Amino acid sequence: MGPRRIEALRRHFGTAQAALHAPPGLLRQVPGLDTRSVAALGDPKVTSQAQEQWRRAQHLGVTLLGRGLAGYPPALDALGDPPPVLWVRGPLPPLPVVPRALGVVGTRAASPHALGLTRQLCSDLARAGVVVVSGLARGVDTVAHEAAVAAGGQSIGVLGSAVDRIYPAENAALASRLTLISEYPLGTGPAQHHFPTRNRLIAALSAGTLVVEGEKKSGSLITAVHALECGRTVFAVPGRAGDPRAAGPHQLLRDGAVLTETAQDVLQELGWGLLPAPAQPDLPPDQSRVLQALGSPVTLDDLQGATHLSLPDLQTALVMLQLLGLADETGGRWTRR
Repeated sequence: MGPRRIEALRRHFGTAQAALHAPPGLLRQVPGLDTRSVAALGDPKVTSQAQEQWRRAQHLGVTLLGRGLAGYPPALDALGDPPPVLWVRGPLPPLPVVPRALGVVGTRAASPHALGLTRQLCSDLARAGVVVVSGLARGVDTVAHEAAVAAGGQSIGVLGSAVDRIYPAENAALASRLTLISEYPLGTGPAQHHFPTRNRLIAALSAGTLVVEGEKKSGSLITAVHALECGRTVFAVPGRAGDPRAAGPHQLLRDGAVLTETAQDVLQELGWGLLPAPAQPDLPPDQSRVLQALGSPVTLDDLQGATHLSLPDLQTALVMLQLLGLADETGGRWTRR
């Protein structure tokens, strides 16, 4: 049974427990419940499968959160079909009706510029105490999670598979540093139709959704639509004219999304205050000058013009900043970490 039928049962009988113990005659009175669903509720095989899932969850340290019970995120009430059960692996931060969290989504084949900007944005948001929510996919999602945890913040990965089936597999190490959420039972692998469904959770769990790159018909745009349906704010990063990956954000901007270039744009729009000033390390003059010039992704030529350093001195300063964990380079462009 899907979320709507389970919610119909819960409403009709008051609790899930009462529905499980209801006789078939009463179950047939629930609107939308077919004969197959009624039979499954009393099937010992199905009960045994549920008990095995419960045992596996306890063994793996996975928490089950039932709708209407303690710990279930009230933010999901904004959905028309909230999951009846969430499977959570890791500590779940408080998520009130309008949580201090931002969904960050974008294409898997993101441009170097978009990845650098995502890293800077999510690092700054995490430093401001914002929880970064994304889908653990390749590209923008991966960088959003990495940047948030590297900055010492919290990040939630919403999966299109079970929390014990990490997809893509190369993100397993990253997943161990996140809180993972899924509405799918343990052992469920990734499936194409799961991902549009999980996008609604990213939208509902966040006060707003930021779209970095994505074509007009993409999962990123689906997430933005869900955000609007939940009464959340949509943010979009402008891209290069003519780039198909910028078509989605540009369409959102035409439709009224908040133009976003820095974390401060998000913080101001949502009334979350100012970005805290980073602690200034005690650096040699050349490195300090370069660090001050780093903001949005910039090239070596841009940095030379801003710092007036020779190319060898500039490259030396950048390498040292990179070793200190203060700068990143992606696709020939440099950003402050």
